[in-house]
Amino acid sequence: MKNITKPSRFVTAFASLAMLGSYFFPLWRIELWAPQYPEGLAMQIWHNKIGGDIEIINGLNHYIGMRHIKQEMFPEFQILPFLIAFFVVFGLIVAFVGKRKVLMAYLATMIVAGVVALGDFYRWGYDYGHNLDPNAAIKVPGMAYQPPVLGYKTLLNFGAYSIPDLGGWIFIGAGVVVALVLAYELYLDKKQVKTGLKIAFFPLFSLFFAHCASEIEPINYGKEACHFCKMTIVDAKFGAEIVTQKGKIFKFDDLHCLVSYLKKENIKETDLSHVVVNDYHAAGSFLPVKNAFFLKSEQFKSPMRGDIAAFKTEGAATMAKPNDAKMMNWTTVFSHF
Repeated sequence: MKNITKPSRFVTAFASLAMLGSYFFPLWRIELWAPQYPEGLAMQIWHNKIGGDIEIINGLNHYIGMRHIKQEMFPEFQILPFLIAFFVVFGLIVAFVGKRKVLMAYLATMIVAGVVALGDFYRWGYDYGHNLDPNAAIKVPGMAYQPPVLGYKTLLNFGAYSIPDLGGWIFIGAGVVVALVLAYELYLDKKQVKTGLKIAFFPLFSLFFAHCASEIEPINYGKEACHFCKMTIVDAKFGAEIVTQKGKIFKFDDLHCLVSYLKKENIKETDLSHVVVNDYHAAGSFLPVKNAFFLKSEQFKSPMRGDIAAFKTEGAATMAKPNDAKMMNWTTVFSHF
């Protein structure tokens, strides 16, 4: 069993001791935004309690039949203080023993704990968002209110954003440092670099990219509201959507609303992962705006009277072209509004 270098042992000890900060800062947070709460609401999850705007959130959730969030709901609070201590002590043992296999076991245990924690969070969120009081004042058939595990999600007129808080980032940072230490040690032993990196880093990178991908989400026509004008999105020929680099999703009933929102909020192109619009000839099917062909005509009568339709090909646009139509690309569409 090969030893790790003294600098690696020191860095591992430092990373493990840094996790003590998780006792003093919240591990996770869920933020909520809505027109009536422009300053936002937040729920913070600590290692032994929940905090933030819990009473306000409970008051709002009561109307849709969700249970009140109480500390007693989370048996995990009995385990987390000891789990943090376990990883601190384990890291110090790795630094003291100085064996590479023990370091690899430490990193693997951290990855498994992270996967289990996210799975447990998903399980709680699913039960909390689906198990509703049938006698609630507000009932939307087929609607569930499961918060996102990681990233952004729209729930009625609220936007919910779930991310690690400072204590959680400390844990993630410690895991990254341990992974880098192992990479450095494997680099020193070139014969084991290829095999070791596959074993140590594939689960970590797979987990990271699985949760950080920014994906396009279908519009639930007749139920979801336009993020800009707040009108219900009903016409699948004109719906549009943007997805930010952080995974936030905003849906619109008209290109007029989408462009107006981008300009009002001064959102830069580099902040966006996807900007898509419905194909006029395939309602509900998204097209990237940069690849689409647009026609402007009053005969289209889009919901907010932007009156611009998108087509997959120039030929499709030409065939559908009304007498008063004007051919446009995304640059001219953006400048038009």
